[in-house]
Amino acid sequence: MNKLAVKYMGLNLKNPIIIGSSGLTDSAGKIEKLAENGAGAVVLKSLFEEQINYEAGSMLVNGQYPEAEDYLVNYLKSNNIDSYLRLIEDSKMATDIPIIASINCMQAGEWVSFAKSVVEAGADALELNVFFIPTDVKQSSEHFEEIYYNIVTAVRETVNIPVAVKIGQNFTNLPAFAGRLYNRGAKSVVMFNRFYAPDINIDNLEFAPADVLSTSEEIRNSLRWVGIVSSVVPQIDVCASTGIHDGKAVIKQLLAGARTVQLCSSIYKNGPGHIKTIINDIEGWMKKNTFESIKDFNGRLSYKHIQDPTVFERSQFMKYFSDRK
Repeated sequence: MNKLAVKYMGLNLKNPIIIGSSGLTDSAGKIEKLAENGAGAVVLKSLFEEQINYEAGSMLVNGQYPEAEDYLVNYLKSNNIDSYLRLIEDSKMATDIPIIASINCMQAGEWVSFAKSVVEAGADALELNVFFIPTDVKQSSEHFEEIYYNIVTAVRETVNIPVAVKIGQNFTNLPAFAGRLYNRGAKSVVMFNRFYAPDINIDNLEFAPADVLSTSEEIRNSLRWVGIVSSVVPQIDVCASTGIHDGKAVIKQLLAGARTVQLCSSIYKNGPGHIKTIINDIEGWMKKNTFESIKDFNGRLSYKHIQDPTVFERSQFMKYFSDRK
């Protein structure tokens, strides 16, 4: 019996550890190494909707060769897509763990037809990485949420594999949003995406990227919502992401109700061998607490299972400081 085995979106995983979409998963060789070190599944590096358009446009010289534009756009689009489909096929041949394709998108457009090719190439599931910055003050929050729903609906009409949606945390009613994603056909919600963040270099007065890799403290951004969403919307699988750097962090997210977790920064920092360390830590903790399987403790400290669920609903700063002498 595999004590760490879990089901995620109907897929059988040997453990709940998924390597998130990144440069760690952009080749079959890297994915094979991750699998050898114990990864339960991988999410391939995203194919970006705007990346295809940018690469096509960058080869055009100020519109001087309009007759070549259609050829270049179609060639580059096909070249990107073909490379991505080969990555899926090669990864499936290199390992037996689930391979989850990833598409970074901002609208339900022409790219949706590509999702069918992902299925034909052998992907076990598809993760939609949806994000845009709402800047139009004339539009309501519902308008922008509807974009997510439209994307999921369009994709689900095209594919028959499980679909996950990786989101940020800035939604007015996150549980309701997750529930509506489920109603449109999403099998999982991944919380949370760690988006590019700008910083300012005050020496040269320019914008610069903030730290790309997460820190262990960032687990607090998702722990509360994992506990709430997994309880309030039990139909949808919750995958925890960001700030998960060791076995303790994985255990916390599982206790809160996450079905799986995604690792990225911790593997960049420590290498693929860190997966084995995390697995050993989980197994040691389970043995110490006499848990025979993940099911024995998964969600034990979620919103619906703890005695005082208000710990999820409000910050405890006032109570903390009022108790200090």
